[in-house]
Amino acid sequence: MAHDGVGLRAVMRSVAFLTAGVLAVPAVAGCSSEDSAGKPLAGQEIAPAGRELVADGGTLRWAVDDVPETLNTFQSDADPVTGRIAQATLPSMYRLDADGRPQVDGDYLESAKVVETEPKQVVLYKLNQQAVWSDGREIGAADFAAQWRALSGKDSAYWTARNAGYERIEKIERGANDLEVRVTFGRAYADWKSLFSPLYPKGVMGTPDSFNDGARRKLKVTAGPFVVKKVDRKDDQVTLARNPRWWGHPAKLSGIVLKAVPRDERAAALADGEIDLAEIDPSAVDRIALAGRTGGTNTPLQGASPMAEPGSGRAAAKSLKQLKKQGRKGAKYEKQQEALRAFEVRKSLEPAFTQLALNGSEGPLADERVRRAVARALDRKALAKAVLGPLGLPAVPVGSHLALSGQAAYADNSGALGGQDTGEAQALLADAGWVSGGPLKEEKKKGEKGAGPEGKKADDESAGGDEGTYIVGEDDKAPQEHEWERRADPKDHQGTHGKKSGGDKGGTHLADGKQYAEKQVKQGGAPGAYAPKGTPAPGAAAAPLAKNGKPLTLRFVLPSGAGSATLRTVADRIVAMLDRVGIRTEIIKVSDDSYFKDHIASGQYDLALYSWPASAFPATDARPVYAKPVPAADGSLNVEQNYTRVGTDQVDQLFDQAVGTLDGDESADLLRKADSRIWAAAGSIPLYQRPQLTAGRKDLVNAGAFGFQTPVYEDMGFLKKGAKRPSASSDKD
Repeated sequence: MAHDGVGLRAVMRSVAFLTAGVLAVPAVAGCSSEDSAGKPLAGQEIAPAGRELVADGGTLRWAVDDVPETLNTFQSDADPVTGRIAQATLPSMYRLDADGRPQVDGDYLESAKVVETEPKQVVLYKLNQQAVWSDGREIGAADFAAQWRALSGKDSAYWTARNAGYERIEKIERGANDLEVRVTFGRAYADWKSLFSPLYPKGVMGTPDSFNDGARRKLKVTAGPFVVKKVDRKDDQVTLARNPRWWGHPAKLSGIVLKAVPRDERAAALADGEIDLAEIDPSAVDRIALAGRTGGTNTPLQGASPMAEPGSGRAAAKSLKQLKKQGRKGAKYEKQQEALRAFEVRKSLEPAFTQLALNGSEGPLADERVRRAVARALDRKALAKAVLGPLGLPAVPVGSHLALSGQAAYADNSGALGGQDTGEAQALLADAGWVSGGPLKEEKKKGEKGAGPEGKKADDESAGGDEGTYIVGEDDKAPQEHEWERRADPKDHQGTHGKKSGGDKGGTHLADGKQYAEKQVKQGGAPGAYAPKGTPAPGAAAAPLAKNGKPLTLRFVLPSGAGSATLRTVADRIVAMLDRVGIRTEIIKVSDDSYFKDHIASGQYDLALYSWPASAFPATDARPVYAKPVPAADGSLNVEQNYTRVGTDQVDQLFDQAVGTLDGDESADLLRKADSRIWAAAGSIPLYQRPQLTAGRKDLVNAGAFGFQTPVYEDMGFLKKGAKRPSASSDKD
């Protein structure tokens, strides 16, 4: 997963872990599979249109975060752009539908099913007889076998990032004919549909050298509607071209150019005609909404950014007024605004969620009672509303660590922990020995070293005045003027979801432990979080708590980059909520580059915000995120991707059972039980689904905010001259 605006990487898996669990966990049971999954909170917005309305030809210029370091999705430095290229150029046995559930991809498979369960599980794949690689060779068992051997984990010469599922395969062989592939598992595997998606040709997977290096910069052989024509690192773009050997519906576009454009430059790039489609931040949403209105600057906007008063275009109108006073800059801005009228914003919720992570390895949060008190102090509905409401997206808190609404494993299990309850939070803290009025030792003063590899001073203002440490509740450090102006209106309402933390390449990525990073929204902070000296915080702040002469102060580590404004806004509100139960918070802002590697992965934090993707296969993909750390050979603990360092044997056992049963309902029920226990342990608190905001040309169809669904690249394109797109209401059906 990823934090907003910062990429996540699978790094530094060994850290110290201290078990916590002195509070009895309430008995919890998995929910029934009946109707608990519900529906996705938001449908996709892609301007759908029938292929007969789409022109033949044209190039789609699509903004991305970067040119990927590798085109091999199974390597550790693969990122979301690697995955996007793979979707357009390589086979996948299964693709996700609008509910985030895997469906057979008919372009490659006629069918796939479990044909034997005893003595061993056997899956029979029947391939589409037209499916061929771009060099003319049929896709077949040799490709499946080569990928299995490369990813099985048995040969360390292959530098793989993951082998989940492939290590359970015992053998792969040709079936009754060349179009059949039989896969025999040594151990039953519930998530077998996750395998061979994408599928690489045997020329890539056949040897360690070809795997490690051959597919990093080029994909010579592909089998999708597009081929990789050129990876241009000088111009920061990847060019895809129609595959002349594609047997499915011919691609409408003649090409797709994936062009690296920084997030804060995308609105200008759209206006200047450099790109046609881009994921954007809420500030760009304001600009496009403003451009689309007749008469321009003084009328309310729907979906205004969180920096503005909810439901108004005040922020965008103000910026236009200011720019008008700046001569040439103002003229350029107005020209861009005129050009932006050709674009529209398409919104959905990303298949990823932002969470509050509580590091249980040491300090006060090693006590489960304190973690639970933090969780009970949070108003998750208010946090979701603050982020999503201004964007017009459903502001519903996420109720599961393992799935999102609409996915098969989803159920709201947050009741295992309980909702916001100040009294209960204070009772838990008192039970753990944290009381008010006790003597306190002297606190760290301004100028001492803060967290971070460089040991920056607490008064370091290197990131526009936002770097360094600020202990909320102290009145000897006045905030910057802009911090005071950024305080959120308590009437703010929400409505979107989290999107790539993250950025966010990171957190991004969420799949395979690499993460989608969340793109942050500039939005007001929590009332009182940065109040000037003498200004009372809203609500009654409780007296600080202490134990053995030490105050209850938690280090809240946050990224300082411009793309992480949403995380910092959410953090402000969390700080105010914790202050009301007596928990003090030390805010430590660090550079985006060091945030994950030097703090989250290495355990140098108490509280942090970052995102995880919601996998269609949680029994496999979520296990390393919540697995109990185990001793490594060097005496440290292997935390896998469990960066909160909180885990239990029971949760591990439930994951093992869920991945080992071929009964789908039973597997889902076991996962819900595991999720209930993860909630009860309070190592991480899911907050909200990330928003997915995309700007596209009005004549561009079948592309935009895809939600859960895998994009259909061959249907993307521009409307024929004179053709009319279906109505807006049908866009959301």
